[in-house]
Amino acid sequence: MPLTNSLDLTLKTLPIGVTLVAVSKTRSVNEILELYNAGQRNFGENKVQELLQKQEVLPKDIQWHLIGHLQKNKVKYIVPFIYMIHSVDSLDLLKVIQKEAEKNNRTISILLEIKIAVEDTKYGLSFEDASFILSEVKSGKFPNIKIKGFMGMASFSDNKEQIKNEFSSLSSFYLQHKEEHNLDTLSMGMSNDYPIAIECGSNMVRIGTKLFGARNYTNI
Repeated sequence: MPLTNSLDLTLKTLPIGVTLVAVSKTRSVNEILELYNAGQRNFGENKVQELLQKQEVLPKDIQWHLIGHLQKNKVKYIVPFIYMIHSVDSLDLLKVIQKEAEKNNRTISILLEIKIAVEDTKYGLSFEDASFILSEVKSGKFPNIKIKGFMGMASFSDNKEQIKNEFSSLSSFYLQHKEEHNLDTLSMGMSNDYPIAIECGSNMVRIGTKLFGARNYTNI
């Protein structure tokens, strides 16, 4: 199926107000351009090196999302152009983003990554630690940071009730803090579970396989 058809079919499954981030990790420049030419502007990458290679050659109005784990020593490379960082999972990382954002005279939009899955392999903050970071940012200590909301990944499981419970816990946390901290983004849901995420209140989904097909790791 042509990628433009996959994009159309996927967009038709999304309610109004839900943003699609096309997960383009391991995908070729030509594949990304095909979706870009069909109107897609939000693309998500997991690895900084791959993101830098693509950002250099692709149209500059693409809104790049860093959705993978971010090492502190890589922050300086993406701050000049990044649209949103989804994976802020520590106060120390936030401090580095603030430092580099100030150097570049930019305000960086970020999401706090919250650990809602049971797998030990998942990164993320506890609700308690996320609440503390929200209060620190609200106090004015991070003037070049804008917390837009939260990102979470559910357990990789066939148990839909478990997935729903995990997404619901993050949605409740988001609603508790939305007004006080002027939040507007809840990024939950990928190709295998995004309908459940949307049902639970997600307004941003990160979809790769459903758009591009099975990953091709020879492209990068």
